[in-house]
Amino acid sequence: MTRISVKVDGTVYQDEVEPRLLLIHYLRDRLGLTGTPIGCDTSNCGACTVDLDGASVKSCSVLAVQADGSEVTTVEGLAKDGEWTGLQRAFHERHALQCGYCTPGMLMAARDLLRENPHPTPDEVRHALEGNLCRCTGYQNIVQAVLATAGTAEQGVPT
Repeated sequence: MTRISVKVDGTVYQDEVEPRLLLIHYLRDRLGLTGTPIGCDTSNCGACTVDLDGASVKSCSVLAVQADGSEVTTVEGLAKDGEWTGLQRAFHERHALQCGYCTPGMLMAARDLLRENPHPTPDEVRHALEGNLCRCTGYQNIVQAVLATAGTAEQGVPT
């Protein structure tokens, strides 16, 4: 067992974990943060995307021990005091979700894009989200939601 200390959604957790435990399983099984779904377990779908020290990563491809000393933000950590971010509202208002399975990963990847490029073009949004699969084919609405939030103070991106 290896001792880790990880700040997740603003709370510091210290735990003993098996060195082979994936971050997705640590978040879901140990911390009970089930908003981040397990999609493919092969890093192909992007459903498990979280923010790790300021960059979006697929948590099924990161070991929990690799997050030691890091800060993780999950989809549960986006809303503050029950208030959605502008990006979350835009997804809702523009029907950028159907079954919702890909939504957490799409939100986290879009948040990462907007942090780095607050005014992306439609092609830049598509390129940034190409590692996240939507099996319901909601891509057009997802792109529209990201673009609607781009450049606004409410996009949900930390400054």
